[in-house]
Amino acid sequence: MAMGGPGLLLLWLLLVIVSAGKMKIVEEPNTYGLNNPFLSQVNRLQPKIRPAAVSGPAHLHRLAGKCFSMTESAYKYEFCPFHNITQHEQTFRWNAYSGILGIWQEWEIENNTFVGMWMKEGDSCGTRNRQTKVLLKCGPSHKLVQVSEPNTCIYYLSFETPLVCHPHSLLVYPNLKKELQNRWDQAEQSLYDGLITQQGYRKLLQAIFRDAGYLKISGEKQDQQELEEQNHSQETLGRCNEERNKLSTEVQRLKDLLTRNNISFTMPTVSEEIPRLTGNQTPRNQQLRGDLGLWDDAL
Repeated sequence: MAMGGPGLLLLWLLLVIVSAGKMKIVEEPNTYGLNNPFLSQVNRLQPKIRPAAVSGPAHLHRLAGKCFSMTESAYKYEFCPFHNITQHEQTFRWNAYSGILGIWQEWEIENNTFVGMWMKEGDSCGTRNRQTKVLLKCGPSHKLVQVSEPNTCIYYLSFETPLVCHPHSLLVYPNLKKELQNRWDQAEQSLYDGLITQQGYRKLLQAIFRDAGYLKISGEKQDQQELEEQNHSQETLGRCNEERNKLSTEVQRLKDLLTRNNISFTMPTVSEEIPRLTGNQTPRNQQLRGDLGLWDDAL
């Protein structure tokens, strides 16, 4: 049936309104995903720090460079071992959330066992930064199985992998270098002999784990440790020079005594026999003897 005059007029008016209003339908792109092409580089996820070096059991190093994801409720979680963990809101809202829940930093160690991987310094969350503890569990395949938030901005993530199914797969001691194993053995012996307390024993183990790269020293703690080492070095240097001065005085007294009694003698000068220590020298740099020779075993 042909359209009459009123129908044509109505169609013409509709076209005029559409043209005048410049109506335009736009599909807003989703913003989740690290490499979303619709996002400028500035708006993509920006980590605060670099991930720590790969460490821990050697058989877990094969997970580096891989990522595993899981969708729970309205969020997708992506875990990249020894790199980071991210959260992406699964929605087509223009301001869908994407964030970093933590960046690989250090292991949590208890009872000679790697019990978790800490991802820290994630996106800001009020006055703190988001962080995630990854718990490793035995499973038939590599996959995320659970994510929870027991405390505000602190997440727990469970990751199953067949790489931890052997009962010794997460032991710390076998993964240490021989030198660090020797230090641990010495600490055990000292504790057994009653030479150190439990607290002192734990501090020795913490130092071993830090030297192995399993634990990270925070900036404040690192500065404090360097200051303590510097003060200890200066204190040792001062004591050595004080003893040197005392010995020098005693040598001069003996020389005067021999001279007064017309007893001839030949001996090197004090400066040759007992060199003064400077800031570039420590007792460890010199040829040590006796018990101090144990330094050779510790190096």
